[in-house]
This record gives sequence, structure tokens and C-alpha cells, in this order.
Amino acid sequence: MPRIVVVGSVSIDEVVTLRQPLRAGAHLDGRERGRRVGGGAANTAIPLAFAGHAVTVVSAVGTDPGGSTILERLSEAGVDPAQVVRRAGSSTRSLVVVEPGGERTVVSLHRCREEGPPRRLRTLPADVIYVRSRDLDLASILAGRLDSALVVAHVPPSGPAVRPAHVLVASAADLADDERLAPWETGRRAAGEPLRWVVVTRGSGGAEAHAADRRFHVPARDVETVDSTGAGDVFAAGLLHALASGAPMESALATAVAWGTCAVECGGIPPRERILALA
Repeated sequence: MPRIVVVGSVSIDEVVTLRQPLRAGAHLDGRERGRRVGGGAANTAIPLAFAGHAVTVVSAVGTDPGGSTILERLSEAGVDPAQVVRRAGSSTRSLVVVEPGGERTVVSLHRCREEGPPRRLRTLPADVIYVRSRDLDLASILAGRLDSALVVAHVPPSGPAVRPAHVLVASAADLADDERLAPWETGRRAAGEPLRWVVVTRGSGGAEAHAADRRFHVPARDVETVDSTGAGDVFAAGLLHALASGAPMESALATAVAWGTCAVECGGIPPRERILALA
């Protein structure tokens, strides 16, 4: 069973569904859909655990009831929360606003962070390490793991040498115009010589993978979008699942698109039975 370590945020999301599209200056009607556990690390780790991987999350939560809820949800899903540290105060909280067509807007209300980089990542047993974090101080830690694990990291940040990794994953919406036009060059600048692939997601347009000498594209299945929250994270989970299982990139990209599309269709993290059907 591949051991996968996921680094990133875990949060309590307060979800509101709008009855009209979001627009500036408007007075809109909506309804509360309650609270759920989210954040990039949780949204990626939980589907991986559903698929049968040994998954550990490296993150931080507060000492509030929300922190306890997050840890309980991870454990219930089969994710090891032992590397989630607790810090005095509140856990990360976000307001997620979902429009009628399923598009979401995320407003960060509070962030719970560690005081410094997670140095325990240097020695944690792992076959795959995935970083879903915008922190800039992880470069030396990731560089030290390149020989012992497959390192996959999300960008941005995409500055020089900030993401030593074998595979980079990015949403086209998060890249600057020049970065979208030259994803491989952008990736090489961020990851350096070890880079093998740059994967770019394009929402309903599917995803593409770029290497130094080739590129291929996988379209997304046309489905009704219920809620796009976390779809990119579930896409990453599908990619990690396939790569950890030994699949080549072209096959792994198709798996990732299928998982991300399922998340859009389900309105969040797909249930265990849907993930098992795709795994």
C-alpha cells in the first residue's frame, strides 16, 4: 500500500448557496448549507484514503471545537491525523459561496498556521509527498526528499527554485498570462532539473500534461456542476492515486480528470463508493 503524505490546509467551511449569480454591489438571496471539513489537504487526502492508500496529513488546527471536528473527520475517513499539530486559538475557517451554476467563491475568515516549516516532513516515511501550500519556505525540505519519494507540488508559488519536485500541478486560472503560454518553462524555473511533468487543469476544458518534449490533453466529461469546491484537489488525488500505483502520466491524467469531474458532479468530496468505482 503506497504511503502518501499530503501537506496543506485543513479547515471548517461554512457554505452558502446563492439563488442568483454573484455580482458586485447586488443584494442577493441565499441559504445556509451548514459547515463541512475542507481545505486543500483534506480534500485531497480523504479521497486517497477512500481508495485504500495509507495517507498522512501534515497541517495545523486550533484548540477550538472546529479543530477537534477536523481531526475526527480525517480519522473517520481513514486518514492519519498524527502529524496535524494543534495551536492555541481558532482553526482555519472559510466562507464558501456557491452560485446557481455550481461556481464557488472562497473567502478566508481565519488561517491557522504552524510557526515555521514542518520539519518533520524531512523524515516522515513516504512513497509520495504532495504539497498543496503556498508557503515559500518548503524548498529545502522538498529538495531533501527527491531521492526518497515521488514529490508532487502545487503552484503557485512559481518563483525560481521554490518547488523542487518531480511533478507540478497548477490551475490555469492561477497562472499569469506568460505562465499559461509556457507551462513547462514556468515549471522548470520553479522545480529545477528534477522536474518530469507539469500538469495544468482547465476546469470544464479538462487537463493537459507537459514534458520537455511532449504534451497531451484529456477532455472532461460534460456534467452538471453541482458545486466546484475542491474539484481541483480531488483531481490531484486521482493523479496521485494513479502515479502511486505505477501508472504512466497519460493514464494518470485521465484518472485525475475522471476524479475531478466526479467531484464537480457530486458537489464536493465524492463518497467512498464513487471513489472505489473510479479507483
